[in-house]
Amino acid sequence: MGDIRRRGAVALGVTGLVAPLTLVLGAAPAQAATCTTQTGPYQKQVEKFLGRPVDGRQSAADCRAIQAFQTKHGITPNIGYAGSVTWGVMDLMNKQKAVGSNPNAARKCPTNRGRIACVNLTLQLSWIQDGSRLVYGPVPVRTGRNGYETRTGLKKIYWRDIDHVSSIYNVPMPYSQFFDGGQAFHSVNLSMWNPPGSHGCVNMTTTTAKKYWSLLKNGDDVFVYGRKPGT
Repeated sequence: MGDIRRRGAVALGVTGLVAPLTLVLGAAPAQAATCTTQTGPYQKQVEKFLGRPVDGRQSAADCRAIQAFQTKHGITPNIGYAGSVTWGVMDLMNKQKAVGSNPNAARKCPTNRGRIACVNLTLQLSWIQDGSRLVYGPVPVRTGRNGYETRTGLKKIYWRDIDHVSSIYNVPMPYSQFFDGGQAFHSVNLSMWNPPGSHGCVNMTTTTAKKYWSLLKNGDDVFVYGRKPGT
């Protein structure tokens, strides 16, 4: 990651913060594509997730439902094919939902450091806790893709810039809170399930990024653990 300077800092994470699991998150719309008639290897699983009749055979209605999901979350090609990427996103959503309101059940995020922002890369979830008390979350996040992994370990927020712009990617990074070189919490106008992921930052929705901004300050701890699927 690059060095961070006061204004015009080098911020390699082009990704941001998050929103509650109950929130329907939007994504940058993908161009409409022709629906495929081909049955995918995860047809039954995808049909079940979408509330479609589970018969394992592609239909025009199946394709439209799958395509709408793909378009919403920026999955390409968005042709309505029930492939591994589409099912991988749905499977992750199921696992995130199963966590409920106890994201630190395994106590992997430290409970002896007061207020701390936790990031579970495996489940792509983040939350803020104070000791063992949950303060906010859990919320889905979008972390570093393969080759740009969000680095694990105990860190501290050392610089905050509410209107930051990446000098490398020339993209806005609102509500940036840097905790490891160029890696930061910040908001993005993408679905949290948009593959393949960020350039190292922890992406969040604007709602969540604002909440993290209000709850955290310079010097607060951040703990990142696990491994993002596909990295």
